[in-house]
Amino acid sequence: MIRHVCSTDAQAIVDIYNWYIQESSITFEEQTIDAQHLQERILSITNELNLPWLVCEFEGRVVGYAYASQWKQRSAYRFSVEVSVYLDPEYQGRGLGRQLYAELFNLLQHSDIHSALAVITLPNEASVALHEKLGMKKVAHFEQVGYKFEQWQDVGYWQIIFD
Repeated sequence: MIRHVCSTDAQAIVDIYNWYIQESSITFEEQTIDAQHLQERILSITNELNLPWLVCEFEGRVVGYAYASQWKQRSAYRFSVEVSVYLDPEYQGRGLGRQLYAELFNLLQHSDIHSALAVITLPNEASVALHEKLGMKKVAHFEQVGYKFEQWQDVGYWQIIFD
């Protein structure tokens, strides 16, 4: 089941996200966060920016989430967002990320958002395949712009324009 986030989801989301912080270069955050900090992020995105944050429940448990956030702060960028999706590692490969993104993109298409961008740490074949399956196209590649786990990381930008 995919639904909008609620305040009671914060700890489950933190548990998923902190795994990626500690075990993966998918996010460039290096310090784990707590549920209070995440709740502030959720409120900023959903209330202040009026952008969607979705969760995926499987057998009553939050196993993934996707959201859109502000891409840049300048006012001319107000119709563009950055999108992200994270799944509990045990639930990868089941199509849940695609379902989350499909619903997120549907909500964005029916809003005033014109463009969505995804930032992918490279290499990451699974994430590239997911984003391209949903119609996103690679528009940029930045070499060695992040440093995590004592190595330089590349990132790519994927974009979709909603008509």
